[in-house]
Amino acid sequence: MNPSGLPGEPYSVLVFGTPVAFLAAALVFKLPSIVRLWRDPLRRAVGGLLLLACGIFVLAAPPAIAWTNRITGVPNIAAPLVYSFLVAFCGASLLLMIAWRGGLTGRSPGSARARRAMRWVGVGHAGVIVALWVLFALADVPVERRRDLDTYYAGTPFMRELIVLYLVAHTASCVLTYRLIRDWIHTVALDVWLRRGLRALAVGYAANLVFDAAKGTAVVARWTGGHLDPLSTELAPIAACVGAVLIATGFVLPHAGQYLRDRWRIRRGLLRLGPLYDLLRNATGRGVPFSLRATPELRLTRRETFIRDALLQLARHFDEELRRRAYEAAVDLGHGPGRAGALAAAVTIREAIEARTRSRTPSLPPSQTSPQVTGHDADLLTDLLRDIEAVSQVLSHPDEIEAVRTLATATVATVESLHVYE
Repeated sequence: MNPSGLPGEPYSVLVFGTPVAFLAAALVFKLPSIVRLWRDPLRRAVGGLLLLACGIFVLAAPPAIAWTNRITGVPNIAAPLVYSFLVAFCGASLLLMIAWRGGLTGRSPGSARARRAMRWVGVGHAGVIVALWVLFALADVPVERRRDLDTYYAGTPFMRELIVLYLVAHTASCVLTYRLIRDWIHTVALDVWLRRGLRALAVGYAANLVFDAAKGTAVVARWTGGHLDPLSTELAPIAACVGAVLIATGFVLPHAGQYLRDRWRIRRGLLRLGPLYDLLRNATGRGVPFSLRATPELRLTRRETFIRDALLQLARHFDEELRRRAYEAAVDLGHGPGRAGALAAAVTIREAIEARTRSRTPSLPPSQTSPQVTGHDADLLTDLLRDIEAVSQVLSHPDEIEAVRTLATATVATVESLHVYE
């Protein structure tokens, strides 16, 4: 049975199910950090806010409205229940923004001004919720309306005041929350992902203002004898759906973006170090043992450690003069300073590997040998370790390395010939 004659179940699933899915996904995503850092009140507040938002859309779905009315035996009692959740969500959002912004901008949320503002927000929204139930108890609403209650009872005594009260409270809270977020975005230096999350939150609360405008316009139209019910029954739920999705995105985006950025940085580091790691692994006959339990962070750390230890084994074979001439050769070939330095380091490392092979030095694992590196060898090793990613990347261009090496060794040979003739 559809008492209001409005769109049926597919519409309800789309409009009410979509935000529930997004909000629940956001809650699940943040749940591990909430549990891990349970003593952090802001994290608990975000979890509670997402749970409250889920409750709004679950309770506001027409099947849930019918179930609530039937279980309680009171027609339309679902209305003040949903509106109470809605007002509570707005108040919690405003409280969270006051506390969150104060904590992240260095202004303590425990200051006297912040405590006073939070107290007024809490008392004000609690008073609105109490007033909603009092007005509903005084109103006469015998006909169940699952979708168009606001417009159907727009002129009913006490119910009229109830509808206006929740719309005004909801609008005021969303405006204040929106302004706090916008001011925060424009006045504080923020991480790029936090800024994007705040922008999503701002647009989400702006979409809630569209919800209020649509509902309010439809109600006022009823007062003046007009009929703009579709604004309340069709446009407003869609605006609320969009707002909920954006709010869920806004709370998740900073953490999800940072997580993906960190994962990409680690994967990129592993890939960029690959050529140098392969070269040194072949030279030493050893590598980092594979472990299924190793996290990407641990794999990157182990790879960096292996490269540094392997270069330490080669330090005694480094040729500072060759590196200097290789750098000059790379510059002569048109490479910039950074690229020239990486090419010179690659030439030096390759030459050190060959020098050790010629000297038939045993290839001992780093844990079994601790060569003493002093003087210019230590300085050269420090220079080579300064940007091992750049050195590793040029190893993917053997032609460039060979060209630099050929020119550098030719220069050395020319200088030595001149010394002989002198």
